[in-house]
Amino acid sequence: MIDLVRDLQKPRPGIYRVDLLLSATIGWGALALAVALSGWHALVPAIVAVLALYRALCFIHEISHQSRRSLPGFEAAWNLTTGFPLLLPSLVYAGVHTNHHRLSTYGTEHDPEYLPFARSARMTAAFAAQSLLLPAAFALRFLLLAPVAFLVPRFDRWLIVHFSSLSMNVRYRREATPQIVRMVHRQSAGILVMWVAMIFYLPLRFFAFWYAISAAISLINSLRTLGAHAYRGEGAPLSREGQLQDSIDTPGPRWGVLWAPVGLRFHALHHYFPGIPYHNLGEAYRRVTTQLPPDAAIHTVRSDGLWRSLNALVRAGLRREA
Repeated sequence: MIDLVRDLQKPRPGIYRVDLLLSATIGWGALALAVALSGWHALVPAIVAVLALYRALCFIHEISHQSRRSLPGFEAAWNLTTGFPLLLPSLVYAGVHTNHHRLSTYGTEHDPEYLPFARSARMTAAFAAQSLLLPAAFALRFLLLAPVAFLVPRFDRWLIVHFSSLSMNVRYRREATPQIVRMVHRQSAGILVMWVAMIFYLPLRFFAFWYAISAAISLINSLRTLGAHAYRGEGAPLSREGQLQDSIDTPGPRWGVLWAPVGLRFHALHHYFPGIPYHNLGEAYRRVTTQLPPDAAIHTVRSDGLWRSLNALVRAGLRREA
Protein backbone atom coordinates (compact mmCIF):
# COMPACT_ATOMS: atom_id res chain seq x y z
CA MET A 1 0.00 0.00 0.00
CA ILE A 2 2.93 2.35 0.58
CA ASP A 3 3.63 2.52 -3.17
CA LEU A 4 0.22 4.12 -3.74
CA VAL A 5 1.04 7.13 -1.55
CA ARG A 6 4.82 7.37 -1.71
CA ASP A 7 4.69 10.71 -3.55
CA LEU A 8 2.29 12.25 -1.02
CA GLN A 9 4.60 12.34 2.00
CA LYS A 10 6.08 15.83 1.59
CA PRO A 11 4.30 18.80 3.21
CA ARG A 12 3.91 22.10 1.38
CA PRO A 13 4.75 24.90 3.85
CA GLY A 14 2.89 27.55 1.87
CA ILE A 15 -0.42 25.72 2.26
CA TYR A 16 0.12 25.40 6.00
CA ARG A 17 0.97 29.06 6.46
CA VAL A 18 -1.90 30.46 4.41
CA ASP A 19 -4.42 28.10 6.01
CA LEU A 20 -3.27 28.96 9.53
CA LEU A 21 -3.16 32.71 8.83
CA LEU A 22 -6.68 32.74 7.35
CA SER A 23 -8.14 30.54 10.09
CA ALA A 24 -6.62 32.55 12.94
CA THR A 25 -7.44 35.93 11.36
CA ILE A 26 -11.06 34.98 10.72
CA GLY A 27 -11.36 33.40 14.16
CA TRP A 28 -10.00 36.26 16.22
CA GLY A 29 -11.72 38.83 14.02
CA ALA A 30 -15.06 37.08 14.53
CA LEU A 31 -14.42 36.89 18.28
CA ALA A 32 -13.70 40.62 18.38
CA LEU A 33 -16.92 41.30 16.47
CA ALA A 34 -18.91 39.10 18.86
CA VAL A 35 -17.50 41.03 21.81
CA ALA A 36 -18.44 44.34 20.18
CA LEU A 37 -22.04 43.31 19.44
CA SER A 38 -24.85 42.83 21.92
CA GLY A 39 -27.50 40.17 22.47
CA TRP A 40 -28.28 37.65 19.76
CA HIS A 41 -26.35 39.70 17.20
CA ALA A 42 -23.17 38.22 18.68
CA LEU A 43 -24.25 34.62 18.03
CA VAL A 44 -23.25 34.33 14.37
CA PRO A 45 -19.74 35.79 14.74
CA ALA A 46 -19.29 33.64 17.87
CA ILE A 47 -20.10 30.50 15.86
CA VAL A 48 -17.70 31.61 13.12
CA ALA A 49 -15.03 32.17 15.79
CA VAL A 50 -15.56 28.65 17.17
CA LEU A 51 -15.19 26.97 13.78
CA ALA A 52 -12.27 29.08 12.55
CA LEU A 53 -10.27 28.90 15.79
CA TYR A 54 -10.99 25.17 16.04
CA ARG A 55 -9.50 24.70 12.60
CA ALA A 56 -6.47 26.76 13.58
CA LEU A 57 -6.09 24.78 16.81
CA CYS A 58 -6.14 21.44 14.97
CA PHE A 59 -2.82 22.31 13.35
CA ILE A 60 -1.26 21.20 16.64
CA HIS A 61 -1.83 17.69 15.32
CA GLU A 62 0.21 18.44 12.21
CA ILE A 63 2.97 20.03 14.30
CA SER A 64 3.33 16.75 16.21
CA HIS A 65 3.77 14.77 12.97
CA GLN A 66 5.78 17.07 10.70
CA SER A 67 9.36 17.98 11.46
CA ARG A 68 10.42 21.55 12.15
CA ARG A 69 12.81 21.25 9.24
CA SER A 70 9.96 20.59 6.81
CA LEU A 71 7.84 23.45 8.24
CA PRO A 72 10.36 26.11 9.35
CA GLY A 73 8.91 28.67 11.73
CA PHE A 74 5.43 27.19 11.63
CA GLU A 75 5.30 26.00 15.25
CA ALA A 76 6.33 29.42 16.55
CA ALA A 77 3.76 31.16 14.33
CA TRP A 78 1.08 28.72 15.46
CA ASN A 79 1.86 29.30 19.14
CA LEU A 80 1.69 33.08 18.76
CA THR A 81 -1.54 33.15 16.74
CA THR A 82 -3.38 30.22 18.29
CA GLY A 83 -1.70 28.14 21.00
CA PHE A 84 -0.74 30.86 23.46
CA PRO A 85 -4.01 32.87 23.32
CA LEU A 86 -6.08 29.66 23.62
CA LEU A 87 -3.84 28.36 26.46
CA LEU A 88 -3.04 25.22 24.47
CA PRO A 89 0.61 25.65 23.45
CA SER A 90 2.37 23.07 21.32
CA LEU A 91 4.14 21.72 24.42
CA VAL A 92 0.95 19.91 25.48
CA TYR A 93 1.06 17.77 22.31
CA ALA A 94 4.68 17.69 21.13
CA GLY A 95 6.32 14.53 22.42
CA VAL A 96 2.95 13.31 23.74
CA HIS A 97 0.87 12.47 20.68
CA THR A 98 3.61 10.23 19.25
CA ASN A 99 2.87 7.77 22.08
CA HIS A 100 -0.62 7.39 20.64
CA HIS A 101 0.86 6.11 17.38
CA ARG A 102 3.75 4.03 18.68
CA LEU A 103 3.20 0.31 18.13
CA SER A 104 4.36 -0.52 21.65
CA THR A 105 1.99 1.90 23.41
CA TYR A 106 -1.16 2.40 21.29
CA GLY A 107 -4.20 1.29 23.28
CA THR A 108 -2.19 0.53 26.41
CA GLU A 109 -2.00 2.36 29.74
CA HIS A 110 0.95 4.29 28.28
CA ASP A 111 -1.19 5.74 25.48
CA PRO A 112 -2.16 9.32 26.43
CA GLU A 113 -5.13 9.39 24.04
CA TYR A 114 -6.89 6.08 24.56
CA LEU A 115 -9.48 4.84 27.03
CA PRO A 116 -11.78 1.78 26.72
CA PHE A 117 -14.90 3.78 25.85
CA ALA A 118 -16.46 0.76 24.10
CA ARG A 119 -16.79 -0.84 27.53
CA SER A 120 -18.67 2.02 29.21
CA ALA A 121 -21.23 4.51 27.95
CA ARG A 122 -20.91 6.37 31.25
CA MET A 123 -17.19 6.88 30.61
CA THR A 124 -18.00 8.23 27.14
CA ALA A 125 -20.57 10.70 28.51
CA ALA A 126 -18.25 11.82 31.31
CA PHE A 127 -15.40 12.43 28.86
CA ALA A 128 -17.60 14.63 26.67
CA ALA A 129 -18.96 16.56 29.66
CA GLN A 130 -15.59 17.27 31.27
CA SER A 131 -14.34 18.85 28.07
CA LEU A 132 -16.33 21.97 28.97
CA LEU A 133 -14.02 22.48 31.96
CA LEU A 134 -10.74 22.14 30.06
CA PRO A 135 -10.31 25.89 29.42
CA ALA A 136 -10.51 26.49 33.17
CA ALA A 137 -8.03 23.68 33.82
CA PHE A 138 -5.47 25.12 31.43
CA ALA A 139 -6.02 28.64 32.77
CA LEU A 140 -5.18 27.24 36.18
CA ARG A 141 -2.16 25.41 34.76
CA PHE A 142 -0.56 28.24 32.80
CA LEU A 143 -1.72 31.41 34.55
CA LEU A 144 -1.68 30.41 38.23
CA LEU A 145 0.50 27.33 38.69
CA ALA A 146 3.20 28.19 36.14
CA PRO A 147 4.51 31.22 38.09
CA VAL A 148 4.72 29.08 41.23
CA ALA A 149 6.58 26.38 39.32
CA PHE A 150 9.22 28.89 38.20
CA LEU A 151 10.00 29.49 41.88
CA VAL A 152 9.69 25.92 43.24
CA PRO A 153 11.81 23.38 41.29
CA ARG A 154 10.20 20.25 42.80
CA PHE A 155 6.72 21.52 41.97
CA ASP A 156 7.94 22.47 38.51
CA ARG A 157 8.97 18.88 37.80
CA TRP A 158 5.68 17.53 39.16
CA LEU A 159 3.74 19.93 36.94
CA ILE A 160 5.66 18.86 33.84
CA VAL A 161 5.17 15.15 34.52
CA HIS A 162 1.50 15.27 35.62
CA PHE A 163 -0.10 18.42 34.19
CA SER A 164 1.58 19.42 30.93
CA SER A 165 0.01 17.18 28.31
CA LEU A 166 -3.29 17.13 26.44
CA SER A 167 -4.21 13.57 27.36
CA MET A 168 -7.40 11.73 28.23
CA ASN A 169 -5.60 8.97 30.12
CA VAL A 170 -5.12 10.22 33.68
CA ARG A 171 -2.51 7.52 34.30
CA TYR A 172 -0.24 8.89 31.59
CA ARG A 173 3.01 10.33 32.91
CA ARG A 174 5.22 12.56 30.82
CA GLU A 175 8.99 12.16 30.90
CA ALA A 176 10.69 15.37 32.04
CA THR A 177 13.73 15.29 29.76
CA PRO A 178 15.98 18.38 29.63
CA GLN A 179 14.59 19.19 26.19
CA ILE A 180 10.99 18.95 27.40
CA VAL A 181 11.77 21.07 30.47
CA ARG A 182 13.29 23.82 28.32
CA MET A 183 10.31 23.79 25.97
CA VAL A 184 7.82 23.95 28.84
CA HIS A 185 9.67 26.83 30.50
CA ARG A 186 10.04 28.81 27.28
CA GLN A 187 6.44 28.45 26.20
CA SER A 188 5.03 28.97 29.70
CA ALA A 189 6.93 32.25 29.95
CA GLY A 190 5.60 33.31 26.54
CA ILE A 191 2.02 32.59 27.62
CA LEU A 192 2.43 34.62 30.82
CA VAL A 193 3.78 37.63 28.92
CA MET A 194 0.96 37.50 26.37
CA TRP A 195 -1.78 37.01 28.94
CA VAL A 196 -0.57 39.76 31.27
CA ALA A 197 -0.89 42.13 28.31
CA MET A 198 -4.33 40.71 27.40
CA ILE A 199 -5.63 41.04 30.96
CA PHE A 200 -4.35 44.61 31.17
CA TYR A 201 -5.80 45.83 27.85
CA LEU A 202 -8.90 43.73 27.10
CA PRO A 203 -12.37 44.12 28.71
CA LEU A 204 -13.88 41.48 30.96
CA ARG A 205 -16.50 40.76 28.27
CA PHE A 206 -13.72 39.45 26.00
CA PHE A 207 -12.75 36.78 28.53
CA ALA A 208 -16.36 35.65 28.95
CA PHE A 209 -16.57 35.11 25.19
CA TRP A 210 -13.11 33.55 25.21
CA TYR A 211 -14.24 30.93 27.71
CA ALA A 212 -17.51 30.17 25.93
CA ILE A 213 -15.77 29.79 22.58
CA SER A 214 -12.90 27.76 24.06
CA ALA A 215 -15.38 25.43 25.80
CA ALA A 216 -17.32 24.94 22.55
CA ILE A 217 -14.08 24.12 20.72
CA SER A 218 -13.15 21.66 23.46
CA LEU A 219 -16.53 19.92 23.24
CA ILE A 220 -16.37 19.59 19.46
CA ASN A 221 -12.85 18.21 19.67
CA SER A 222 -13.88 15.71 22.35
CA LEU A 223 -16.77 14.45 20.21
CA ARG A 224 -14.44 14.18 17.23
CA THR A 225 -11.96 12.23 19.35
CA LEU A 226 -14.69 9.83 20.47
CA GLY A 227 -15.63 9.31 16.83
CA ALA A 228 -12.06 8.68 15.69
CA HIS A 229 -11.67 5.15 17.08
CA ALA A 230 -13.75 2.11 17.95
CA TYR A 231 -11.92 1.92 21.33
CA ARG A 232 -12.23 -1.86 21.43
CA GLY A 233 -8.64 -2.41 22.62
CA GLU A 234 -8.13 -4.67 25.62
CA GLY A 235 -4.95 -2.99 26.83
CA ALA A 236 -2.43 -4.88 24.68
CA PRO A 237 -0.36 -3.17 21.94
CA LEU A 238 -1.74 -3.33 18.40
CA SER A 239 0.05 -3.67 15.08
CA ARG A 240 -0.25 -1.01 12.39
CA GLU A 241 -3.01 -3.10 10.84
CA GLY A 242 -4.66 -3.39 14.24
CA GLN A 243 -4.55 0.37 14.72
CA LEU A 244 -6.18 0.79 11.32
CA GLN A 245 -9.01 -1.59 12.22
CA ASP A 246 -9.56 0.15 15.57
CA SER A 247 -9.78 3.58 13.88
CA ILE A 248 -12.45 5.27 11.78
CA ASP A 249 -12.50 7.20 8.50
CA THR A 250 -15.37 9.62 7.87
CA PRO A 251 -14.70 10.84 4.32
CA GLY A 252 -18.10 12.43 3.69
CA PRO A 253 -20.14 14.53 3.58
CA ARG A 254 -17.97 17.54 2.88
CA TRP A 255 -19.32 19.55 5.82
CA GLY A 256 -17.41 17.09 7.97
CA VAL A 257 -14.43 19.42 7.62
CA LEU A 258 -16.17 21.64 10.19
CA TRP A 259 -15.92 19.06 13.00
CA ALA A 260 -12.84 17.22 11.70
CA PRO A 261 -10.68 19.81 9.91
CA VAL A 262 -7.06 19.54 8.77
CA GLY A 263 -7.39 15.98 7.46
CA LEU A 264 -8.81 14.51 10.67
CA ARG A 265 -11.74 12.90 8.81
CA PHE A 266 -9.27 10.30 7.50
CA HIS A 267 -8.20 9.11 10.93
CA ALA A 268 -7.84 5.40 10.17
CA LEU A 269 -5.73 6.08 7.09
CA HIS A 270 -3.69 8.54 9.15
CA HIS A 271 -2.87 5.82 11.68
CA TYR A 272 -1.52 3.66 8.87
CA PHE A 273 0.38 6.56 7.24
CA PRO A 274 0.96 9.10 10.06
CA GLY A 275 3.47 11.11 8.03
CA ILE A 276 1.17 12.14 5.17
CA PRO A 277 0.46 15.90 5.47
CA TYR A 278 -3.15 16.91 5.90
CA HIS A 279 -3.47 18.49 2.45
CA ASN A 280 -2.66 15.15 0.80
CA LEU A 281 -4.83 12.84 2.91
CA GLY A 282 -7.89 13.23 0.70
CA GLU A 283 -5.94 12.15 -2.39
CA ALA A 284 -4.28 9.34 -0.43
CA TYR A 285 -7.68 8.07 0.67
CA ARG A 286 -9.03 8.20 -2.90
CA ARG A 287 -6.09 6.21 -4.23
CA VAL A 288 -6.15 3.59 -1.51
CA THR A 289 -9.90 3.00 -1.56
CA THR A 290 -10.14 2.81 -5.36
CA GLN A 291 -7.08 0.64 -6.00
CA LEU A 292 -7.13 -1.86 -3.15
CA PRO A 293 -9.37 -4.95 -3.42
CA PRO A 294 -12.86 -4.94 -1.83
CA ASP A 295 -11.74 -7.17 1.04
CA ALA A 296 -8.98 -4.76 2.15
CA ALA A 297 -9.21 -3.55 5.76
CA ILE A 298 -9.49 0.11 4.71
CA HIS A 299 -13.01 -0.59 3.39
CA THR A 300 -14.23 -1.87 6.76
CA VAL A 301 -13.42 1.21 8.86
CA ARG A 302 -15.53 3.81 7.08
CA SER A 303 -18.33 5.66 8.89
CA ASP A 304 -21.13 7.66 7.27
CA GLY A 305 -20.90 10.41 9.87
CA LEU A 306 -19.84 11.47 13.35
CA TRP A 307 -23.23 10.81 14.93
CA ARG A 308 -23.28 7.27 13.58
CA SER A 309 -19.81 6.63 15.03
CA LEU A 310 -20.81 8.09 18.40
CA ASN A 311 -24.03 6.08 18.41
CA ALA A 312 -22.12 2.86 17.76
CA LEU A 313 -19.65 3.67 20.55
CA VAL A 314 -22.38 4.44 23.08
CA ARG A 315 -24.32 1.30 22.14
CA ALA A 316 -21.20 -0.81 22.55
CA GLY A 317 -20.69 0.68 26.01
CA LEU A 318 -24.30 0.08 27.00
CA ARG A 319 -24.06 -3.57 25.97
CA ARG A 320 -20.95 -4.03 28.10
CA GLU A 321 -22.59 -2.30 31.08
CA ALA A 322 -25.81 -4.31 30.82
